[in-house]
Amino acid sequence: MTESPITLARAAFVLPIDGTTDCLRDGAVAIDGGRILELDHWAALRQRYPHAEVVGDGQGILLPGLVNVHTHLSEALLPSLTDRMNLFEWFDRILAHGLRHLDREKAHAGTLLKACEMLRSGITTVSDMFVHYNPGSQASLGVVDGLEEAGLRGVVSFGPEDAFDGAKPDGAMAEHWALKERADASPLVGFRLGIGTLGGQSEALRRLSIEEARRQDWPVHTHLAEVREEVTDFRRTYGCTPVKYAAQLGLLELELLAAHCIWLTEEDLALLQGAKVAVAHNPVANMYLGSGVCQVPRMLQAGMTVGLGTDGAASNNNQNMFGVLKATALLQKVAHLDAAVIEARTVVRMATLGGAQALGLADEIGSLEPGKRADMVLLDGNHPALTPIHDPYQQLVYSATGAEVTDVWVNGRRVLAGGQVTTTDEGTSVARAREHAADIIRRAPALQACSSIL
Repeated sequence: MTESPITLARAAFVLPIDGTTDCLRDGAVAIDGGRILELDHWAALRQRYPHAEVVGDGQGILLPGLVNVHTHLSEALLPSLTDRMNLFEWFDRILAHGLRHLDREKAHAGTLLKACEMLRSGITTVSDMFVHYNPGSQASLGVVDGLEEAGLRGVVSFGPEDAFDGAKPDGAMAEHWALKERADASPLVGFRLGIGTLGGQSEALRRLSIEEARRQDWPVHTHLAEVREEVTDFRRTYGCTPVKYAAQLGLLELELLAAHCIWLTEEDLALLQGAKVAVAHNPVANMYLGSGVCQVPRMLQAGMTVGLGTDGAASNNNQNMFGVLKATALLQKVAHLDAAVIEARTVVRMATLGGAQALGLADEIGSLEPGKRADMVLLDGNHPALTPIHDPYQQLVYSATGAEVTDVWVNGRRVLAGGQVTTTDEGTSVARAREHAADIIRRAPALQACSSIL
């Protein structure tokens, strides 16, 4: 017999995503401290742990925490400023202005705001690339501050683009190192070197970034082949595609997470597959900006690792992973005119274990297995959207909206309980974020015509 503080999370459907068990009916997961002890049927676990705290009434769905492999918390205070621009127009008219006014305090506030939103949609791990054009501010460190306060697991990177802010490459490298040191001091946050975009960096910064990542054995987070204009620009400038140029630079030799990867040739796909590059697929942002459709089924068939991301709040407008799950499935079905091209189980796996693999964290998170970190999400089976549950995977992908999420654990800590964030005061976070957003608009006259915040 084991006394508390063991917790039993109970559900009608437990989805381990472990490659062996499709679904455990009337099951439960026992957690102790930050790790999973065991999975079994509810009656068996209750008999073994009669004094454990119980969460869940046995009607819902329990699954590993969702892994958001690509977002920009630098956009947290800049949602919904346009819906009629492609990526290049959107960047020139919106981001290039708003991102100049970010600092560590605004980054902290924006991160905390979106962390609350992510927890409410079942996200337990987020991979962020913080992009700003405020040289010397080291604003990206505020992301770690916010993730720590919210209790959210994260992998952080700074995505410098000196072609747009005129900063010197050594200043960008200094911020990489400062962010790495800040992340090292946090038990839940890891680090990647960020390369905002290859086209947005000078030759000197690209060279320094890749050399330092190789020297320090740092994994890298970047964007690659996101829009057709990018490919055209690279062909004109370098005589090859962005992917081939990345290979020539030696970038594909590193542990690389590449966001988007939409406009790929056959040679590009072969290069990515051979290099074992992990892809971050962001269907909502890709549709919002009219960027294109990622070849997800082909990548999966080729054995590539593909995770799912929300992308930033300025190109998605929310950080809700259930919207991403549904968009992932529907976009592929309509693009291929084939309802069988992707199934719900595949999408849920991409959002959990696939994301963990993309971030190099699959030994710790992404599935419900004994010894792994207790990152879990419980959805209410009494919610109208989850009643009745004929197939839990299809319910998650096509029915759930995030409103059904009641409880979330990160590293065994219950950071969402009964639908309420337990780690921070949401009202205070909302009020502070609202003030910082208004300050950005006041400082960026070019955005004032797009915003009614003032």
